[in-house]
Amino acid sequence: MAYQFKLAEKLVILNDRGQGVLIRMNHIKKVFTDSKRRPSYFTEKSNESAVKYINRKFPNIDIRGGSQHLSSIQKQKSAVLEGLHSYYESFIDVMEFRDNVYELLNTIDACQCFFDIAVNFDLTKNYLDLIVTYASVFYMLSRIDDKKAIVGLYNCAYEFSNGNSDPSFPRLGQMFIEYDHPWKKLSEEFGPHTKSVTGALLSLRMLYPRRNLSADQWRSAQLLSLLASPAAMLSPTCCDTMACEYLSTEVMERWILIGFLLCHSSLNTNADSQNLWKTALRSGLYLTVIRDEVLNIHKLSEDFFDGLKGYSKRIPDIKECKDYVITNCGALRREKRNFLRNALKELTKVLEDEPALLGPKALYVFMALSFSRDEVLWLVRHAENIPKTKTPEDYADSQLAELLYHMEKLRTLLAQHRYVIQRYHLQYLSQYDALVLNDIIQGMYVCPEEESVLMSSFVSTLSAMSLKHLDAGEEFDLKAFRLDWLRLQAYTSTGKAPLALKDYPDLAKVMNMAQFHTRMMDSVNELLCETADLSILCFHARVFEKLFSQSSEDVSMQRYLTAFPVICSHFSQCLHPLCPEEVSTVSPARQFINMQCFQLCCATISTARNKKLKKSLPKKGDVPKEKPGTESLRKDRAIVTNLDKMHQALTELCASYSICADFTVFKHIIVPAEFLLSQLEIRLNKVIVQMANYNQSTHEIARPSDLLAGIQAYVTSLHSLSCYINIDVTRLVKNVLLQQTQPLDSYGSQTITTLYTNWFLEGLLRQASSALIVHCPTTQCFVNQNTENEQSFHAEEYADICGLRSLAELIGPYGLKFLNENLMWHIISQVGELKKLVSDNMDVLVQMRANFENPDAMSDLQKKLTGCENVLKRMTIIGVILSFRSMVQEALGEVNVSIYCLKDLISPEGDIKVTLSVYEMASAAGLPCEIDPALVSAIANMQTDNSSIEDEFKITCLLLVFIAVSLPTLCLDPNSFYSRAQGGHQNNIHCLATAVNHIAAAMFTVQRKNTRIQLQEFLKVASSILLQLGQNVERMEIKNRDSIYVILHMIVEQSPFLSQDMLETCFPYVLLRNAYREVHKTFIHTMG
Repeated sequence: MAYQFKLAEKLVILNDRGQGVLIRMNHIKKVFTDSKRRPSYFTEKSNESAVKYINRKFPNIDIRGGSQHLSSIQKQKSAVLEGLHSYYESFIDVMEFRDNVYELLNTIDACQCFFDIAVNFDLTKNYLDLIVTYASVFYMLSRIDDKKAIVGLYNCAYEFSNGNSDPSFPRLGQMFIEYDHPWKKLSEEFGPHTKSVTGALLSLRMLYPRRNLSADQWRSAQLLSLLASPAAMLSPTCCDTMACEYLSTEVMERWILIGFLLCHSSLNTNADSQNLWKTALRSGLYLTVIRDEVLNIHKLSEDFFDGLKGYSKRIPDIKECKDYVITNCGALRREKRNFLRNALKELTKVLEDEPALLGPKALYVFMALSFSRDEVLWLVRHAENIPKTKTPEDYADSQLAELLYHMEKLRTLLAQHRYVIQRYHLQYLSQYDALVLNDIIQGMYVCPEEESVLMSSFVSTLSAMSLKHLDAGEEFDLKAFRLDWLRLQAYTSTGKAPLALKDYPDLAKVMNMAQFHTRMMDSVNELLCETADLSILCFHARVFEKLFSQSSEDVSMQRYLTAFPVICSHFSQCLHPLCPEEVSTVSPARQFINMQCFQLCCATISTARNKKLKKSLPKKGDVPKEKPGTESLRKDRAIVTNLDKMHQALTELCASYSICADFTVFKHIIVPAEFLLSQLEIRLNKVIVQMANYNQSTHEIARPSDLLAGIQAYVTSLHSLSCYINIDVTRLVKNVLLQQTQPLDSYGSQTITTLYTNWFLEGLLRQASSALIVHCPTTQCFVNQNTENEQSFHAEEYADICGLRSLAELIGPYGLKFLNENLMWHIISQVGELKKLVSDNMDVLVQMRANFENPDAMSDLQKKLTGCENVLKRMTIIGVILSFRSMVQEALGEVNVSIYCLKDLISPEGDIKVTLSVYEMASAAGLPCEIDPALVSAIANMQTDNSSIEDEFKITCLLLVFIAVSLPTLCLDPNSFYSRAQGGHQNNIHCLATAVNHIAAAMFTVQRKNTRIQLQEFLKVASSILLQLGQNVERMEIKNRDSIYVILHMIVEQSPFLSQDMLETCFPYVLLRNAYREVHKTFIHTMG
């Protein structure tokens, strides 16, 4: 008879279906309580009257009589049907679930089924799970405030579309009305089932108290210790109730408290029921319904029994238990967690050392995981709702990370040594369980045909297992074996069963043990979900983050912090096919990983910076300053310095990465070490920029040499990470430094290349253009002028050989290319202005070019010429920029090891495209070039479409004439004096030599003209004009005449296209010699 009812199959199916329906109800509740996710029909003002009308008239809604209220629904009926269809179908699922459960429970009662957790474990567990799930579904249904409006709106839209009401609506409406007060209705429903439910619950009276012991009792029994009895270490762990040993106490408490709430009559008649109920009430304040939904079980029980006659004596019991929980439970649970931390640590160490023990002692692992999970979840649900107590610290745990870490370690060991576990249990099943089971079957007096077939299949299945199958890599699937055992439990647990399982306890013991052994073969992961799944933490994100924060503040716990992000790999296990929408609401793991990596980075940064910290000077000047190295002196090793603390924090955090190489969160594989590198990359980029100390308002920045030294010290400290964790620090540093050679890093932030480019352009070169800073060729640097207004920085500290070499090392060829591009932009803007000046004086310059040897004509034309000082000023600015560029290029060449031979084989007279290509490579390496490729490219890009090459060539020639004829005006400037000490002039006009040579070479190269011939013409014009200065003995122009003669010599000396012989043909050498003697004589006189 029992075969026809298929009780086992129905229990399995309805439990899974009920769990999905329960999750669905929870999802609907969350959607409709969240204003952002709530459907628009419930938020629009046009629908307010419709919703109010439906709630008022529910379930008897007359769409004709209420047409004025429901007109808005009629207009958008299709949208309402589409938007609310899934919710409406979910409520129909609840109704169908109720019908099926109701039918099954009646069938079970009619069959007079026997339930005992120690005998028919799977049948009893599935039965009690179904009862609790059923009650939870209707409790969650009652928590959905908008359920009537949802169903009513849908039905109205359906009736407007189809002309008649939905067939399921009347029953749905009636169900909503009946379950407005769910616990009262449920207790009425379960009245006929009291005997079966109470019998199943009372089978826990021995198990639950044994599992719900204090930490001291665990400690005295040496629970979970493999070292307590070394002689029995290799013996298999066996007991009469294998599955009961790792059954969650939280699950049992839910069975007991909700079960006696539904079937409460035995609380007044049965002392065992009352004792079991009180024991469960003393375990905590809250029960988890689903996700983060909890029941305040004491308040619920008190309110429920307060409305029942004959249960007044239970109210004081509830209050007494509640007071006990508030007073004692927090401390008791804290002690349990402390015990489990040490017990799991010992278990992990032993199993890591001897993984073969995972075979005989696998049960210990699952017991440890189950006990730990219960304590973690108890803490989480109570930390979310801390009661009023004198010891709130009992609901916080700064050492929880260690417990989570060891739980994950045990999970990892089970995964790593799966073969060991399978090999051991395969032999156990085939060589022990099969034989014992066969002997028991042979000793049975009565064995009906159906039961006989099942038991024979058990023996044949177990006996057929062989090590050959395992070694061949075959996957085992023993789900059918376990389902058949559940069927056999159902067949043999009915009242009139020919073969009663309770009469054969040895059969139940062997089969329960064999079932556990089969799970070790093919469903270890499923068993881990039952015993160690912490996915519910994703619905307690605030508590999870709080617990992480508390653990991270304890230095001794930092080595275990990786357990928190690894737990996020459990989150996908909480999903159910009936509620796919929940995927988007599950909290992501990345925030916790970020937090942990931030801790590690902070420790690294602090350690690196701490090595550079200097103690501040004492306030009193008479106290001597401490000598370098005093921070390393230590009289007593017990004294812990700040550096010790930082170093310990660093090593502890690094050690936490050993828990796993990678883990998966929602199909995303996360590698902690790689993620750490990415976080370090972000922070190292920021730190380098911060170390530059750039202040845009005051134009202050760290010296390149100081920044380079700081980065080197920082990177040296960073390399110490590789001593503690297997990460490629060299790759990290190279990536970061390469990003710093670009204008922006990979995250779009400014780099030191941008900062130093801005500073040199806006800070140094802008002041050099105004002669507040002077280029000093002798010492190869820029120096400050002695002025009344003191400069905010010393130019020689930034733009000297050491500073520019450091700059070249910091930003490299790529960074200097960006700097040069910005320099070229400023030069081109000046060249554009010079061309305008030439165009304005075109006619005069043409005549001067033709008559430069005629002093009288030149004198008249000189008076017509305008903008001489402007031309020289702009050329000086160009010269200053190009002088700085040449210094930077020289510094780059000294930093880089370059190959010269290719450039030496190239001549400017050859193919200009090939020449420029080679010069571009040489320039990138810091080699000097006769023609500046960057300047050539910039000038070529500024050519306008309207002007021809000949026109541009004419303008360039006239520009050189303009510069040449303007040179005498420099004599009027008192700062035009040549300083031997600096090797240049006080107003930077010596940079004209660099400007003339580079600009002429670049412009004539673009125009494909002979640079040498054009510069010779410039030399003739300049010589003629300067020689005329010697004839004006009484004029002011002769004051700095010798200093101006020196400029002419500089132009020739620096030019690759001119020579001293060319100069002597048009300018007497004796004049140059006398000019140098005069400026040096002045220098000697000044020094004297």
